[in-house]
Amino acid sequence: MNFHKLNITAGISIRCLKYSTNVTKPELPASFVNDNVEYEISRDKSGLRRQHKNILHETNPYSEAHSWIHLTEKYQRGVYGKYGAKSNISPQICFGTKSEIAAAKKFQTITQPKTIQQMIETARAAKAAKLAAIAEREDGIAKKLEKLEQWKADLNAKVAKREADAAAAIARKERLIEEVRRHFGFKVDTRDERFKEMLEQKEKEDKRKQKEAKRKVKEEKMMAKLVKQTS
Repeated sequence: MNFHKLNITAGISIRCLKYSTNVTKPELPASFVNDNVEYEISRDKSGLRRQHKNILHETNPYSEAHSWIHLTEKYQRGVYGKYGAKSNISPQICFGTKSEIAAAKKFQTITQPKTIQQMIETARAAKAAKLAAIAEREDGIAKKLEKLEQWKADLNAKVAKREADAAAAIARKERLIEEVRRHFGFKVDTRDERFKEMLEQKEKEDKRKQKEAKRKVKEEKMMAKLVKQTS
């Protein structure tokens, strides 16, 4: 490797570096500097249209009408309701003319003949009636719940009485059948006509006896009641 060439190259580069650091930068002439020029600091880079910028800044999009729609009362009322005094629209447009107000009043008297106070009173009366009906129904339910146990007891008593009556009727039927068989002195088929006739007679006699027994019980109760009243 040729170290002599390397030393020469390094020396040249060092001398060039020293020369470049000693060179002074040129200054601009005084005629090129103008302190009176106003430079634009900010630029509009959004690309939005004027009406869109106004909407962004919450102002009236259009300073003047660009379409027939912008001249309608509905549009102008909406703009005033949204932007207020910034819209440069007279608030008078939000109120109808005398003829419109008169027509609205006439329509209201037909569709809503009652005043607001009357409607409030009607609603209050309806609500009070509804609450009273609910309270009455709840009271009725509470009273029925109080009688529930008594109703259960009565129902159980009726069921027991019916079961007892059914058992007594079965026993009475069997007793009458046995009496008919003893009357004939031998075993008779229950489908035999003689057996049926005798059984019917026995049933009639038994009913008559039961009726007589009930009458006696009733008379005894009446006598006991009279004795109690006179004593």
